[in-house]
Amino acid sequence: MGLLRRHFVLLLCVVLGVGLCSGLGFWQLHRLAWKEGLLAQIAARRDAPPAPPPPRADWAGLNPDDYDYRPVTLRGLFDHAKESYLFRASATGAAGGGPGYEVVTPLRLDGGGVVFVNRGFVPAELKDPAARAMGQIAGETLVTGLMRRPESRNSFTPPDEPAKNLWFTRDPSAVAAHWGLTDAAPFTVDADSTPNPGGWPKGGATVMTIPNNHLSYALTWFALAATLGAVAGVYVWRRETTGREAS
Repeated sequence: MGLLRRHFVLLLCVVLGVGLCSGLGFWQLHRLAWKEGLLAQIAARRDAPPAPPPPRADWAGLNPDDYDYRPVTLRGLFDHAKESYLFRASATGAAGGGPGYEVVTPLRLDGGGVVFVNRGFVPAELKDPAARAMGQIAGETLVTGLMRRPESRNSFTPPDEPAKNLWFTRDPSAVAAHWGLTDAAPFTVDADSTPNPGGWPKGGATVMTIPNNHLSYALTWFALAATLGAVAGVYVWRRETTGREAS
């Protein structure tokens, strides 16, 4: 009890610190299990054969967790006059390189409704449709790709600039409001890497590699907990040893 009284504040701080670090470590292990399940689900979905999209009547009730990365086939007409530009600091997927834009174009479906299709990446010098006129497909077309949920923002995401038709997140509701489209799907579709006439846009822009660093984070927190406990133990031992020698 004398040891506890002499170092009560220090030991209390150590217990709280070790508990906090350990709790964060176990939380990261929980996140690891969740992420591994998500990655397995994505892999199973993206390798499935493409199917028709959900009927328009079901769009309002869709849960993004149930459709993200699901392969679909769409048939309809592109409205190139309403294409929008999603800025990317570097190209992803099949395109490589960067920076530039992903071209998001509304596709008027044969059965009614509009789906925004991410047709793929173009470098900055090809943002103007006139510079890639061959790729502006006319007439009915078939698009195969992956359904995607709206993209979330964080504190580093710049605000969209609708006046410039420039976007920094994949948000179909915002783009639909900009173009006055009231029958747009709440999801988008990333077109696959099938070449477009003229080579641009380059499809296959879907990011297939999702970071999974939760195990290393967990080990880091557990290591901090162990280090904090060890340093405190050595400190108390030295103080006690010095005190006994002095007496």
